[in-house]
Formats: sequence, structure tokens, C-alpha cells
Amino acid sequence: MKFKNIFRVVLLIILTIPVKQLSAQNKIIKVACVGNSVTYGYGLARPGQESYPAQLQKLLGTNYSVSNFGHSGATLLKNGHNPYFKTSEFAGLIASKPDIAIIHLGLNDTDPRDWPDFKQSFEADYAWLIDSIRKANPHVHIFICKLSPIFSGHPRFKSGTREWYGQIQNLIPLIAKANHTGLMDFHEPLYNRPNLFADNLHPDKEGALILAQAVYHRLTGNYGGLQLPAVFTNQMVLQRDRPIPVYGKANAGEVISVAFKGSIAKAKANENGEWEVMLPASKAGGPFQMKVIARDTSITISNILLGDVWLCAGQSNMYFPLNHSAGAAAAMKAASGNTKLRLYKLNLQTETDAVAWDSVSLAKANKLDFFSGSWKACDSSSAADFSAVAYYFGQKITHDTGVPIGLIEVAVGGSPTESWIGRYTMEHDNELVDMLNNWRTSDYEMQFCRDREAINLKNAANPKQRHTYEPCYNYEAAIDPLTRFPVKGVVWYQGESNTHNVELYTHLFTTLVSSWRQKWGSQLPFYSVQLSGINRPSWPAFREAQRRLQKKIPDTQMAVSFDLGDSLNVHPTRKKEIGERLALLAARYTYRLPVKANGPEPAIARKTGDHIIVSFAFAQQLKTTNNKPLIGFELINDKGQSIIAPATIKGNKVQLTVPAGENIKSINYAMQPFSRANLINEAGLPASTFTMQLHEKENVFY
Repeated sequence: MKFKNIFRVVLLIILTIPVKQLSAQNKIIKVACVGNSVTYGYGLARPGQESYPAQLQKLLGTNYSVSNFGHSGATLLKNGHNPYFKTSEFAGLIASKPDIAIIHLGLNDTDPRDWPDFKQSFEADYAWLIDSIRKANPHVHIFICKLSPIFSGHPRFKSGTREWYGQIQNLIPLIAKANHTGLMDFHEPLYNRPNLFADNLHPDKEGALILAQAVYHRLTGNYGGLQLPAVFTNQMVLQRDRPIPVYGKANAGEVISVAFKGSIAKAKANENGEWEVMLPASKAGGPFQMKVIARDTSITISNILLGDVWLCAGQSNMYFPLNHSAGAAAAMKAASGNTKLRLYKLNLQTETDAVAWDSVSLAKANKLDFFSGSWKACDSSSAADFSAVAYYFGQKITHDTGVPIGLIEVAVGGSPTESWIGRYTMEHDNELVDMLNNWRTSDYEMQFCRDREAINLKNAANPKQRHTYEPCYNYEAAIDPLTRFPVKGVVWYQGESNTHNVELYTHLFTTLVSSWRQKWGSQLPFYSVQLSGINRPSWPAFREAQRRLQKKIPDTQMAVSFDLGDSLNVHPTRKKEIGERLALLAARYTYRLPVKANGPEPAIARKTGDHIIVSFAFAQQLKTTNNKPLIGFELINDKGQSIIAPATIKGNKVQLTVPAGENIKSINYAMQPFSRANLINEAGLPASTFTMQLHEKENVFY
């Protein structure tokens, strides 16, 4: 028993040594790539040159001999429909007595002929295969692989493959641990690259190269040296009052030191080249300097502030720059006076204007290399191209709290909500998973999005060319890299590209909020903007859905904007009022300042004689804009006909007069596409678009 434990410890130590260091012990290191069609290179024009084992040979060089023992359709299960152990490739594997074996099996075991009946044998059958390879060469180094992706377009995805694939994927790390093998990940490097999988299962030549690189990095420990995420730059803001993660990549086994605020924290890069140190939480302040040190290099980050970081995301009205907004000249002149505000704008490789993207933009979109930027101090230059709504939000928050504020802008004109949700979330949601397939021709997508991406992608050769309107794209390319970077909350201005399907948007937005909170590991406050007024028929119902969502989802609030709209322009220029309304919400609900942040909110309405009395929350004294007569209310009778209702203000209530003989089933306010409705409270904040339905049993509207 003691000997067995010692053997296990020694084996684990050996498995952490980069194989490159073993070359002195063997003139030629024999590498066996074991697997199914993905290993074989199914679908490639020249598997002998393009499969991942063939490309691995080129990366490793002449001190290695890489053999491809992949068999298309093979199952790991010995009782499967095509068991690997019965193939000629298995016989060749055993005869080769490899020094290193890389096993990638399990994809075909998701077949309904296999997993439902024989899944209980999977772990034992995998152990048998590992033991068989070790019997051929007791000194072999074995690595088993987490499965490469199966995308949702696969015909069996929803009928079983999705769940069975997940079960197998969860077993593989346990099998590696129980059998004392190394573990490689063939999933993560390819999961956000569906464009490399024409048939949703087999990677193309580029995908095979990515697998070869993953194996090369794992065997050699060479990950390209010290690297930090793009969000770590000079002028950055780190989130105060929370532990501060500093993380990145380095060569395996390298010790990384992080010096910050007079202390030093250290970490060792693991076998995947990943490292992280966790610095203690700190109060607001700065500027500070951080130095990240590896064996032969270092990175210094200067002028860091500790404060609150807000992620400002959405589509074109969030993207709308300060220098195009009303009052831009005065705002940009004042921008240089705010030394506590920092701006990080993620610029797009190219816009989604009605032009065909060039080959560089198409390639960068496919590689998710579409966003770039760096932190900048706030001045007239950096603020000019920054989101106007976000800028005004940040200006007011720094003024109201005195705390340094960092704003991260990531916005894409025309982008739909689904482009901001992660792939795993959508794949495992039976209502959203079907949005992932054939999205360029799908009725799930707004016609505008389909028309625009068709123009942008006119020159694309790959039918799975990526685009910023594609479901999951903006999450994968821009949001996911930020999810380890702590933020205070989210400011959200989006929805124009989802007004064609209010019911779907309701589910999409709810899913987005919950999934982002899960990824950040925090109940992030979400402050969103209700869509403005414009002559588009579906917008009133959409604004009402937004109002109801923020009442339903905890820790969300909404700034009203319909009163600032333009009947013809989807991009109204009065952004200051919107940014400051958002800042009031944050001041009230995040910073707990004693401010009035909400406009009048309808609570309940009761019919009394020939009047309906609507009571409002968040109002002590209702008013109208510029003290003009109250307008915007309409009554809907039992025939569905609209009646403009005379309305008068009585304290925090509105009295509506019901015409004689009319049976009223609902009350509308500002439910026109473009409305001049003018109800406000004593703080000057407007009431939202709303509708209230009659509940006959209670004889009330709500």
C-alpha cells in the first residue's frame, strides 16, 4: 500500500514536468493521439497534413514522433456501437508503446444506441483503456481530454446529446483523478468558435490547429510568457471594498509576484498557464502603481485608482458619443475638470453601418478579436467619443459620492439582446437554444438585423461567419473577458433591436440579468433605460414590458426616456437627462443617498361612480411639465375602443372621467408610439408608459 501511494505521488510529479524536459532521456519521444473522427481529421481535405496530430508534429519538431490513432465513429464504451478497443488503430496504439498518449474519446458515446444503456460502464471502460496503454509501456505519460464541442445545430442536440454530453464531460476530470492521468481541455479553446465547425461536430483545419496548440502548450509548458488581460492598463480603476483579483497567463510553473500598495502576493502558473493572486479589499483612493513580475520580465501599471467600476453596455443609444449629443461643447469643456473619472471604451474593429466588411474585419470577427481599448483619464479628448449616457452618469455619480468612478463602455449599434448572452446559457434554455441555429435567416431575429448583417457579410466565404448581431457574439468577444474583473453594477441601454417580439424580449432580458450575475458571482444592480418615444407601432407595448420587468427582477431600476424622444429619429440627442436619471437611481438604490430617483409609478386604480381614481407611488404632489394641462391618458372600453379621458390631478392621484354608459376594461398612459404625455412628480421626474387592466372580482385596475 505504501509503495502504491509513493508511485502515485511520483507519477503526479512527473505529469507536471513539461515533456520538453524529458527529451534528454529519449532521443525521439513517441506521441500517440488516440480518439475518434476529430482526432482522425474527418472532413478535412488532407487529414494527413491538416489533422490536429499532423499539425502537432510540426509544432513539436523533430525530437518527437506523433502518430494518429484516431478512428472515425469510435466509442469509448466497450459495448458501444463501434468500440475503439476493437479497431486496428487500437492494436497499432498498443504495438507502438508510446511515451505520451493523448486520449480524446466520448463524443460518439452520446449516441442513443450507447449512453442510455451502457453509461454505467463508462468510467470502468476508460480505466481499462488507460491500463492497457500502461501495460504496453509502464513509463507512458497519459493525458485524457475534455471533449471538443458539439454545437446546438447537431440534429440530436436537444433530444439527448446535450444532456449526455454534459454527463460525460463532468466524468472526465474524475476519471483523470482516479487513474492518475493528466487532463487536457479540448472544449474551451473551441467553444466560442462555431464558425470552425461546418457540421457542428468536426473542426476545420484552423480548429485542428487550435487543438494542436492546446496540446503543444500543455506538453511544453510554453504559453508565451507573462500576459495580463486587456483591461489591466495604466489609468485603470479597480473595484473598492472587494478582494482584488489579478490574473493572467505565464509559462507553466513560473512564479508570479504582484506588488501593490506596499505588499507582495505570489502565485504559480498552473499546467494550463493560468495564475491568479487575490489582493485584499481596499478603500477608495489613489493613484497607485502595480508591478507584476515574472522570472525574466515584468509589467508596470501606473496611475491606478480604487473606486467603483460600472459596466455600460447596449446598442446604439448607449454607443451614441458625447460629441454628438445636445450641449456637447460645454460638456467636453467641463470633462477635464473631473480627475476622479476614468473611461475605458471598447472600440469595434468596424461599425455595423450599411457597408460590406473587408477581409480584415471578417477575419477579426471570426477570431473574436473585434474589440480593443485602454483606460484613459477623463478629458475633452477621451470623453468626446465616449458614450454620452455613460459619461453623464459617471459625472453625476462622482459629484454626488466623491468616489473615483471607472466606466467601461461596450456597445454595438443595432445589437439585439441575444448577442449579449452566453452560449452555455442559451444552449441550456429550451426557449432560447433554437435561436443559435441559422440565425441569419431566422424569424427570431429582427428583420433590420438580418438585412444589416447581410450587407456587412456580403464578402464572407464561410456561411458561419461571425457578426456582432449573432446570438452570443458580444458576450463571447467582449463581456466574457470582463467577468473576472469586479464591477459595481451595470448600466444598460438596449432593446430597439428586439421590439419585434416583446414576449421573447421579456425572457431574453431576464436571462441576461441572471446569467451575468451568476458569472460575476454578485447580485449586480442593473439600471436600464426605457426606450424613447418614436413613431414605431410596437414601441409602446415594449416600453410597458420594460416597466414590468424592472418591477419583477430584483435589484433593477429603469430610467424613463420617452419624453425625450424624437418622432422620427431613433437616436434622440438629449442624453444628459437620461444619464442623470440613471445616476439618481444608482444614488438612491446603490449608494443609499436620500434622493428622489423614481418617477410616478401607478399603484392601483378604483372606479367610483363616473370616475376612475389612479393612485401613484413615488409622488407626494403630481404635476405636469411646464404646468400645462395633463394629457396622455386614454380609456379602453369593452369593445377595444380608445376614449381620450379628461384627467385632473389631486395630490398624488389622477382622476379620470368615464363617459356615461361606457364599460372600461383598461387604462393607458403614454401608450402612443410618440407621446407628449406630461405627468411628473415634485422632483420633475416623468411617469412611465403604462397600462392597467381591470380585475372584475376586485373591481380595481392594476
